[in-house]
Amino acid sequence: MSETSVLELEEGELPSTDDFLRDALAGLTAPRKTLPTKYLYDAEGSRLFEEICELPEYYPTRTETALLQAISHDLAEAVARHAVLVEFGSGASTKTRTLLDATPHIEVYVPIDISQTALDEAAEALRADFPALQVAPLVADFTAPHSLPAAADGRPHVGFFPGSTIGNFQPEAAVGFLKSARETLGAGARFILGVDLAKDPEVMVPAYDDAQGVTAAFNLNLLARLNRELGADFDLDAFSHRAVWNEAQGRIEMHLVSKADQTAHLGGREITFAKGETIHTENSHKYSYDAIAALAAKAGWRIEKSWVSDPYPFAIILMSAD
Repeated sequence: MSETSVLELEEGELPSTDDFLRDALAGLTAPRKTLPTKYLYDAEGSRLFEEICELPEYYPTRTETALLQAISHDLAEAVARHAVLVEFGSGASTKTRTLLDATPHIEVYVPIDISQTALDEAAEALRADFPALQVAPLVADFTAPHSLPAAADGRPHVGFFPGSTIGNFQPEAAVGFLKSARETLGAGARFILGVDLAKDPEVMVPAYDDAQGVTAAFNLNLLARLNRELGADFDLDAFSHRAVWNEAQGRIEMHLVSKADQTAHLGGREITFAKGETIHTENSHKYSYDAIAALAAKAGWRIEKSWVSDPYPFAIILMSAD
């Protein structure tokens, strides 16, 4: 999970019912059952995720926010005069405010998000609070390279990708995204990246399996969506939520576990489950510092400086495109 999920789509801008059915059937009829992460985020899923971010176990949000506040002036010194700040997967642009408060010499802000609704709401709020800032939203899939709005022309470019959203990518896809961002920003750009670093599983796993059961409800809502929107008949009480640390893959995995042998129906197909069989719903990779540095180097970025929080290691990394 991340505050700006790589695959998050806002209510009213979700894939079509046909897409949902096709993707769900493809995942649930595979040898190892999966469901795409993006379908976690309907209106109810987004509401539950907001609750997750406030839970005591969910350290990433408060850890990164505190670190950004602590180093905001250092970051401001690294941002050139008259710069344009480009945020990938901006959502509500919440953490961006910390950077903008410390960096009044940023003159243009380009939030990139697939949601027109989220962009409109964030842009309106930022224009009210930062009247000297030119806000130029770009509705797009931020994982692909794009031409920036004309307001960004002729200015130093700084990318911003907080929330440890990089962890939702498979490592090879993370390199692909970083290459794409470099292409969007251009030569000489800088990039500010937030990364949740690997730590004791006793800290990481509860962040994805809280005592109050909010994350479990978030995960089970995916089956509820299949029932509500696609006419499926999954028994939510017959599944449980599981979060595990996969040491070999370096990631937290979220699964839905069948409590018994059972059969559900979706799109005219029977979906059978053995007791203990799981549906894999999400990954969150947790990198070492050296591993994320290697990914950045493969994508053509050079690390200039980094800051790591304590006691829960979370890194904010300043990079440049040579």
